[in-house]
Amino acid sequence: MDSEDDMHDANDMESLDDDDFYSGDTDDAALDYYSDYDDDAGDYFDDADKIDSRRPEQNFTILKDSDIHARQEDDISRVAAVLSLSRVFASILLRHYNWSVSKVHDAWFADEEQVRKAVGLLEKPVVQNRNARELTCGICFENYPCSGIGMASCGHPYCYSCWEGYISTSINDGPGCLMLRCPEPTCGAAIGQDMIDLLACDEDKQKYTRYLLRSYIEDNKKSKWCPAPGCEYAVTYDAGGGNYDVSCLCSYSFCWNCTEEAHRPVDCGTVVKWILKNSAESENMNWILANSKPCPKCKRPIEKNQGCMHITCTPPCKFEFCWLCLGAWSDHGERTGGFYACNRYEAAKQEGVYDDTERRREMAKNSLERYTHYYERWASNQSSRQKALADLHQMQTVHIEKLSDTQCQPESQLKFITEAWLQIVECRRVLKWTYAYGYYLPEHERAKKPFFEYLQGEAESGLERLHQCAEKELQQFLSAEGPSKEFNDFRTKLAGLTSVTKNYFENLVRALENGLADVDGNGATFSRATSSKNAAGSSKGRAGRGKAALRTSRTSDDSHWSCDHCSSMNIKSATTCQICNQRR
Repeated sequence: MDSEDDMHDANDMESLDDDDFYSGDTDDAALDYYSDYDDDAGDYFDDADKIDSRRPEQNFTILKDSDIHARQEDDISRVAAVLSLSRVFASILLRHYNWSVSKVHDAWFADEEQVRKAVGLLEKPVVQNRNARELTCGICFENYPCSGIGMASCGHPYCYSCWEGYISTSINDGPGCLMLRCPEPTCGAAIGQDMIDLLACDEDKQKYTRYLLRSYIEDNKKSKWCPAPGCEYAVTYDAGGGNYDVSCLCSYSFCWNCTEEAHRPVDCGTVVKWILKNSAESENMNWILANSKPCPKCKRPIEKNQGCMHITCTPPCKFEFCWLCLGAWSDHGERTGGFYACNRYEAAKQEGVYDDTERRREMAKNSLERYTHYYERWASNQSSRQKALADLHQMQTVHIEKLSDTQCQPESQLKFITEAWLQIVECRRVLKWTYAYGYYLPEHERAKKPFFEYLQGEAESGLERLHQCAEKELQQFLSAEGPSKEFNDFRTKLAGLTSVTKNYFENLVRALENGLADVDGNGATFSRATSSKNAAGSSKGRAGRGKAALRTSRTSDDSHWSCDHCSSMNIKSATTCQICNQRR
């Protein structure tokens, strides 16, 4: 088990509150990410202290089939009790109003007669069949005794065989069977589940029940199915929260608003444009424009794959031309400056003949290079995230148990490893979408680009340190055959890196969601706290006082020492900082 000192080390990084970490009052907050950018860079996050919780309350609920069925039955019972209707009629009403209890009540008490007419809930039969011994089926026109005839609330008679065929066909046609009406063309009486249970076969009953259950989610604006392939969980979302990210029990995270994968801090419009661009033909055309030229004869695009300027088009064209001027190769020779020095092209270029063509090609090439830059990094982080998810699963199912046995520690004491991998997965997701954000940063906001790239680069640097620690430095303990004295030091380092990386990414997300609002038109960062800082003295003077206070409180324990570079606490026996690897 860990000593109290070791546990103190592991938790020490988390003891830094947001004021100390981002207020600018100290220049050696953990990893010192922002102090080199601007004297007041820490003030960029001056509102961090107003955020009471780093883990916002969950504003969604995951529902299994049993939960959906229970909620559905509860809503039916409530409507039936309030309106004094049968459960069958209550179910028909709720389906018509998309399972909204409040809409049912409002419409019913506003105009009951109109609601009954629209939904097909008749108070009395349209056709009276009193004292009749035999009735004629309205479909097959055969006479049947009353015991062989079935009727809905309207009273139109049909034999059971025709009813079964009508219901079975409707159910097999799809979810439209939930709004089933009387077979009589002029009749709008609704067919409820009581008729389905009475006349449908077992297979059709199961289909109808499944349609009914799914309609509770698909017709309800407050609920959706998880879009992950094969997942059967549903999600209900409570309006009012600004964060649309939802994490299903199947481990898939998606955006409630657009149902694409979770993409915070990028808005849904940017995500749609980015996904469309990744799959569109426009990038293929950009590549063709940037890397090929049309054959002067047949106009097919040709890519130059050798150094020679002599190009021969593919059959059946076989036209030979100069890559530079696109003129016939037969016109080239000594009189044009040589086969490999086409001065005709140079002369034409000087005259402006090729300016428009070259300009378009250059623009296409620049556009393609810019897109490739962002896409490669987006895809690379996506790949790293998938690998991290696989490593997390391996850690949870295999390595944690093995590590517990090797280090003689309960699995509950190894949660810091799982938390680190979960943080890596989340940070990879955020970092991936910041590249889409950067690609679509508006032209009129280019002044924000340097600050955005700085925040992005520092967050990425912190993530790489965390990922390397969790992936590589852990290997020595996984391959060890017995307890290791360095394991507690590793615990301190990994827990500290996890906490620090989480802080940076949370603030990066807030910065992007605010549209980098703290960058003015000239690209400089500013803060509402700047004026109060100037009144109290220079920021560096305040930082020095904050730094001294922080060190004093942390160095009071003789068993630890504070790193001068990142202010992290380390055990007395350590010669290098567990966080930034600086020597003591």
